[in-house]
Amino acid sequence: MPIQIKRIYDPAEESDGIRLLVDRLWPRGVSKERARLDGWPKVLSPSDVLRKEFGHMSERFDEFTARYCAELDANPEALPVARQVLEQGGNGTVTLLYSSNNPDCNHALVLKAYLEELSV
Repeated sequence: MPIQIKRIYDPAEESDGIRLLVDRLWPRGVSKERARLDGWPKVLSPSDVLRKEFGHMSERFDEFTARYCAELDANPEALPVARQVLEQGGNGTVTLLYSSNNPDCNHALVLKAYLEELSV
């Protein structure tokens, strides 16, 4: 199953498959109609504390990645929801939607890798 990431501000496309918002907070300026979500698994988002400490600073990304994965592993609710996301996608595409401005340094990249590791 292909997992892709995409900014929530980009237009929805049929090729997105299952569209899941993976931010803890609702993105500014996006209506629910425009978002066209199939789910919002907040439990898979980084904690508020971790999100604020990271601040999308690229020099903190490696530390953030390790701490975020540790959060996911330590959260008893995260694994069942992660598996549900994989099942929901079936053989189709799952698109993880995020609001960060930086496509190379954000939590959706980490979550994508985490989910891909689970699916192996």
